[in-house]
Amino acid sequence: MSASNGIALIADDDEFFRVALRSLLLRDFHFTEVVEVGSLDEAIERLGGGVSFDLALFDLCMPGMESPTNLRAVRECFPSLTVAIVSASSNRRDVLLALEAGVHGYIPKETGVSGLTAALKAVLNGAVFVPASVASFDVRHAAGAEQPTPQSVADSTFALTARQSDVLKLLVEGKSNKEIARNLQLAEGTIKIHMAALFRSLGVTSRSAAAVAGAKLLGR
Repeated sequence: MSASNGIALIADDDEFFRVALRSLLLRDFHFTEVVEVGSLDEAIERLGGGVSFDLALFDLCMPGMESPTNLRAVRECFPSLTVAIVSASSNRRDVLLALEAGVHGYIPKETGVSGLTAALKAVLNGAVFVPASVASFDVRHAAGAEQPTPQSVADSTFALTARQSDVLKLLVEGKSNKEIARNLQLAEGTIKIHMAALFRSLGVTSRSAAAVAGAKLLGR
């Protein structure tokens, strides 16, 4: 894809890093607009708000980023969106789990400006970028081998963001997506992303099953 005339999203709670990354995207990649947020919930609300983003960059350690499950939901809801991780962590397990979630690249912050620029260029040109430390491994095999033990339903709330918990409570009450959006003053597109993340966190494939699992979690 061409990065010119595009809109990018940076989701990172490090304000100084966001400023530096924003400058890079505007100067070297000619994005016309770069939106900055400091949490996963804010990022999802921006993505679901009707603006067509071309690139979304996520930090793994920001508020709400409890699991790559959330990024998998973003990829499912926005299949044409280029999604990459830019993180302080260079842990191989983090890289593999992120790739398993379907991101287009994992870029360690320690790579420096020139490395970051080269990695972003590769991602925007359609390549999947991974650090050299994992590039020599069979990513699919290693990711499957290092998957975390599945959570029980009783533990699933620990993987939910604050906003996802709000959505789950209203789902249990029988609210439709439109009603949930109205109650939380969010766009329906935002609720769609939260629902996809909830289904994955709870290990279900339907609203009714999610409502049953949610009721158990909430003690209803």
